[in-house]
Amino acid sequence: MRPAELFAEMSGLPLPVAAGRFTDAGVPVFPCVPDGKRPLIEGGFHAATADAGQVAAWWRRWPTANIGVPTGAPSGLVVVDVDVHGSADGRASFDRADAAGLVGGWEVLVRTPTGGMHAYYPATPGVEQRSWQAGRAGVDFRGDGGYIIVPPSARTIDGATALYRVAEVGADAARTVDGKALRDFLDPRPEPRARPATSHAVGREDAKRLARWLGRQDTDRNLKLFWASCRLAEAGVPMADALDAVLSAAKSDFGPREITATVCSAYRSIHPAPARPREASPVQATEGWFSRAVPARTATSGRGL
Repeated sequence: MRPAELFAEMSGLPLPVAAGRFTDAGVPVFPCVPDGKRPLIEGGFHAATADAGQVAAWWRRWPTANIGVPTGAPSGLVVVDVDVHGSADGRASFDRADAAGLVGGWEVLVRTPTGGMHAYYPATPGVEQRSWQAGRAGVDFRGDGGYIIVPPSARTIDGATALYRVAEVGADAARTVDGKALRDFLDPRPEPRARPATSHAVGREDAKRLARWLGRQDTDRNLKLFWASCRLAEAGVPMADALDAVLSAAKSDFGPREITATVCSAYRSIHPAPARPREASPVQATEGWFSRAVPARTATSGRGL
């Protein structure tokens, strides 16, 4: 069942009944505080389930609880969360991304109680797309490791209660969204600064100089160690050389375990391990909202928000 079709059934339904409709469609849910977004159960969205008995028990206990749905592989969906707060107007950012062909193909748009919008897309099968935030752009991405509040949940803001409501249904077939490309477009990372050429060979001597320098620092040495280790990693110094040199110069108040953890963290930040594709979840393949084949289509023009 498409999200738009499922959401259309929710209008006017009590929250316990609506939670049951989600489980009937195979969508895992969990209860959140009434009129809010904080999970009510231990484990939060990790404890979401499509087990009808468990879901019914939760909403018997909390009949006014909002409905949370985990995003990413568990539900087979990802959401672009457009916020309007302070100086950040995510609607303008979304329109720019739409004009660039990055956010077309949404299945349904849901209007949020705060005046923002949730755009729902099918998750990319077998590929992990982590949640992220681009605060300056007013756009968040809800993927693996995140969750969303769904209709007919409500929020009370400044004394007025407003519902999550379907605003528009996609006219064309839904398609996946590239979360990484969207983030790079909305919140580009600065280009790494060019390092000046040096006349000496990079290697163990650099690590030894680092060790001597750290030995002269009396404050914030952990931060200085992390910064210096990042510079060594960028210069191609083997991590083993950095560890050996610094460990040999360590003092009692700057112990081996702290040094090892900090140096390893710095090297991982400079040379992160490549993400591994993940096998599609059985829930996604058989019970997810977007388990059907999704043909590609060309990006449509931006719709008014």
